[in-house]
Amino acid sequence: MLQTICVDMDDVMCDYTKIFNNQLKLNPEQKFPQSVQGFFKNLPEIEGAIEAVKHLNSISGFQIYILTAPSERNPLCYTEKRIWIENHLGFDFVSKLIISSNKGLIKADYLIDDYIEGKGQENFEGTLLQFGSHKYPNWNAILEYFK
Repeated sequence: MLQTICVDMDDVMCDYTKIFNNQLKLNPEQKFPQSVQGFFKNLPEIEGAIEAVKHLNSISGFQIYILTAPSERNPLCYTEKRIWIENHLGFDFVSKLIISSNKGLIKADYLIDDYIEGKGQENFEGTLLQFGSHKYPNWNAILEYFK
């Protein structure tokens, strides 16, 4: 039986916080840099994320989905996140993109996310691996877990 792994986007696959903070410094009167058109589409990859997700996807017994919460400040984020996925993971991953404000509603075996609560992660019924934590500081640690 296949096990399902859901992977968050912001600050797990792409560097949301770095770009958010940079934009805030450049334009302090724009309190919500994520509301600007193009913000999500142009986020840089977190080191090793794309290779790691592709590797996990290639392992027999796992199916990978991208599970991300939308920005309430930017209605274009739905489209931009989809474009980001296609640009970085290819068209086949477009059908594996789930955008949900409540990640606890999604049934899966694993969730790789930088937060353990706030967008329903606290109600996720599978195993939550907190990316960026002491135990899972980077993609190498995540891949080691799934060996």
